Amino acid sequence: MSEPLVIIGNGMATMRLVEELSQRSLGRYAIAVIGEEPRLAYNRVLLSSVLAREVSRGDVELKSRDWYRAHGVSLIYGQRVTAIDADAHRVKLANGGTLPFNKLVLATGSKPIRLNVPGMDLPGVLTFRDLGDVDSIENAALRNRKAVVIGGGLLGLEAAYGLAKAGVQVSVIHLMDRLMERQLDARASALLKAAVEAKGIAVHLNGETAAIKGAQRAQAVLLKDGREIAADLVIVAAGIRANAELAQSAGLEVGRGIVVGDHMQTGKAGIYAIGECAEHRGISYGLVEPAYEQARVLASHLCGGDARYDGSVLATNLKVSGVSVFSAGDFIGAAGTEQIVLSDPGLGSYKKLVIADGKLVGAVLFGDTADGLWYLDLIRSGASIDAMRDDLMFGRALAERALPKELAA
Repeated sequence: MSEPLVIIGNGMATMRLVEELSQRSLGRYAIAVIGEEPRLAYNRVLLSSVLAREVSRGDVELKSRDWYRAHGVSLIYGQRVTAIDADAHRVKLANGGTLPFNKLVLATGSKPIRLNVPGMDLPGVLTFRDLGDVDSIENAALRNRKAVVIGGGLLGLEAAYGLAKAGVQVSVIHLMDRLMERQLDARASALLKAAVEAKGIAVHLNGETAAIKGAQRAQAVLLKDGREIAADLVIVAAGIRANAELAQSAGLEVGRGIVVGDHMQTGKAGIYAIGECAEHRGISYGLVEPAYEQARVLASHLCGGDARYDGSVLATNLKVSGVSVFSAGDFIGAAGTEQIVLSDPGLGSYKKLVIADGKLVGAVLFGDTADGLWYLDLIRSGASIDAMRDDLMFGRALAERALPKELAA
């Protein structure tokens, strides 16, 4: 008899976990996936491409219904879990039904932060986090021609890019002094700002939102320094918060997310958490790659292996507003590190490598990111780069040509 394994959440972390389990478990688990969204799991990284009409909604689906059936996975979507009874090993659904479990995985993701300022509940104020939000933004964009995006991080810039491609006049307001400050250093961010503005998107830095103004619906965004930016559509992309209320009501420890150990297990036996809802060693990761790493570790653990999760080297490898960017590790450069910089503003290309104790510890690339994943491998491995230091900046092909044959990959 297969053990009942219930996974709450049907996003990218869940899909990777199910794939890993299908390769390892050999029928050990009867897997049931419960998703609140009324659709199959999809690639959230491509949300802006859907908004910009560069890809269709069908293109972002991760697996078909037939795939779930072929792998013996029961899929319940468009259904919310309302409670977890950890002692009775059952989950309760919004329709009144219940499901038993021997093992339970919480992959509930995160939700967008809505700022605590006046006017946030006005019609015309939306968030950008899922395909439902894309639908709402598309419908609103048909009626409104001036949009303000609050948040100059990845999601905010992606929303702005999609709206601009749809012909909407867009302004971005960002609290910090540079865009994507968590992923880019000052010079790369300045290049990104120029690239975003070249697409007709206005960028307002050091902008703290004081209120959304409007009588019956959003009409403008007021900043604390007195600036006022007209808008009949406001998209809030000011950060995310772990979806952890369900776990908290079940008596699980919750900090910034659902607290887990190195096997992704919570404080209650048989209950685990992965992805954006999880907090490991005080860190909640908001990126896809750590979620995938956590899924691999959990699949190994559930199938009797002893893989452990030690945390992730943060890396970003994306196309933002049509421009390729990459960063990994300590890309700012802590005290005592060395920095190598290659910049060609004419080509819109910028590279910075950060070195410490003969090892690559960080990198940020703008424009030309072809060698980003190779740099990431070097950072994660902690291997010495002394033998190829002179050529490291010029990419893998040249750097490895300088290595002795026995050291080349």
